[in-house]
Amino acid sequence: MSRSPQARRGRARLRAVALIGIDGSGKTTQAHRLADALTAAGRPATYHRNAGGRRWLGRLAHRLGRPDAQRLVGRSGMLAVESVLRWLAIAVALLSCLATGRVAVMDRYSACQYASIRAHGGQRWERLARVGYRMFPRPQVTFLLTVDPAEAYRRIEQRGTDHESMRYLTAADTAYRTLPEYPTFVVVDAGRPPEEVSRQIQDHMAGWLPAADGRDGRPAGVPPAPGTEPVAIGRLTA
Repeated sequence: MSRSPQARRGRARLRAVALIGIDGSGKTTQAHRLADALTAAGRPATYHRNAGGRRWLGRLAHRLGRPDAQRLVGRSGMLAVESVLRWLAIAVALLSCLATGRVAVMDRYSACQYASIRAHGGQRWERLARVGYRMFPRPQVTFLLTVDPAEAYRRIEQRGTDHESMRYLTAADTAYRTLPEYPTFVVVDAGRPPEEVSRQIQDHMAGWLPAADGRDGRPAGVPPAPGTEPVAIGRLTA
């Protein structure tokens, strides 16, 4: 599915990593953890949340007495707003990291927009979105966090900040798996405890880290990541 760590190491400099998946899959948690782990391992990284504004639109809809964003602006209107806002967020994130030289850890990327459009049945919008998003480079690694829609629904309800229907979560899960980019994704089972998910993600990224200096595989001078002692970044077990 991907080149060996040895083949990746020493090639083009790591510039962007994306974490994608349905709502409730743990993208935000894992993106923050990955940015911190890369920085600690000698690859300064910055977290970027490339939201499409759907949560904000949903809250606005509720304030105006509408049940959801789609009832407020219509399906086409919602997909248009979401596509534009996410495009702007990704553009700003890439420009920022280009200017600073830091790795961009993307919480959502263009594939999230394609999946959202498919889940909402707006195939015509997907063609337009792909034209607009084509200018963005593909992240060197894209992690697809997969989780059962029922578990994702439980997590969303537990956090209490937004709401998604089981119908939409199921459709979004199918959408990700049917994207033409799917074979290039690194699929991670996000139904496990967050610590195990972090270990698998960081283990896959070991090939992008500076050369190890010791039996535990940790770069010289880098302490173990919090919560992973005595296992170190670069040799985490899945």
